[in-house]
Amino acid sequence: MRIFYAVQATGNGHIARAIELLPFLQQYGEVDVFLSGTNSNLKAALPIKYRSKGICLFYGNSGGLDYLKIARAFNPVRVWKEARNLPVEKYDVVINDFECITSLACKMKGVASVNFGHQASFKSANTPRPAKKDLIGEFVLQQYAKADQYVGLHFNSYDNFIFSPVLKQQVLNAQPLNNGHVTVYLSHYSDEVVAQSLSQVKDIRFEVFSKKVKGKTVQDNITFLPVDNETFTSSMINSYGVITGAGFETPAEALYLQKKLLCLPIKGQYEQLCNAAALEQFNVPIISTIDAAFSGHVQQWLNGPAQQPLHITNSTYEIVQHVVEKARAMRNGTALDNMLPNQGWAAI
Repeated sequence: MRIFYAVQATGNGHIARAIELLPFLQQYGEVDVFLSGTNSNLKAALPIKYRSKGICLFYGNSGGLDYLKIARAFNPVRVWKEARNLPVEKYDVVINDFECITSLACKMKGVASVNFGHQASFKSANTPRPAKKDLIGEFVLQQYAKADQYVGLHFNSYDNFIFSPVLKQQVLNAQPLNNGHVTVYLSHYSDEVVAQSLSQVKDIRFEVFSKKVKGKTVQDNITFLPVDNETFTSSMINSYGVITGAGFETPAEALYLQKKLLCLPIKGQYEQLCNAAALEQFNVPIISTIDAAFSGHVQQWLNGPAQQPLHITNSTYEIVQHVVEKARAMRNGTALDNMLPNQGWAAI
């Protein structure tokens, strides 16, 4: 079986998840990866056969998106040409982790695909949203990477096609410790903005993962470290708590490890506001921005109660099997809609 796996590289989470899924997908046959986007800071240890600049997100230094830079980088003619030339029709299975060029290619060529990942969970009205919906944000979640079938991942199984998160084996096998530091990853803020606030919380050590530094750099109570998957995960496993954006993979891992979690959603990114609404159900504090009051919020969080832990109800093997069988069913003209995430499936 030939499997086409489109991976969105607008952030580190999609690549980290793809790395975990790859060995399970390879049990079914040959896997070719299409990596789309340039925002990830992780090394993509994947069998990449096709690459694209995709449609990238760019961030400013103060917690929000750089819309001007995003607009300048957007090239609809290039996107259309790449979709036309992408050979999705040569594959038995097309799996799409929220990637628009693959979605367009499948539509052009009449090829069925499965949208698999966190964003797919928003096809359900049961998935948490903020009190005030963003119509444009909602439109993007529904239309950006349309597919024939959807298999979602989220903090809870809000619907019968939504599974629990895919976590790294390093996290699943971990024996968490508390070495007293707080692990920080806030890619939507500059190092200077982060350091100015965290330096005021003098009795706590912070390990801040930065896109800019090339090596370990110590500044008073803050240690800056380059972004690295294994180093970051080890820091989190041995931390007292985690401060990060309201993405999906890192908050899920922190909650699973029963670490204290504080989240700052990226301004203007609707998906993160939706995740924040879901995280509030786990009693996770949500802070809107880093400002003069931020160090006080951090101190209050450090002294506050723990959050509810996240429970994994599906193995990675079960999830991958369900995705592949959904794709097979479409090819064979059958349906798997009656299979619920928690029922399990037979071995290959």
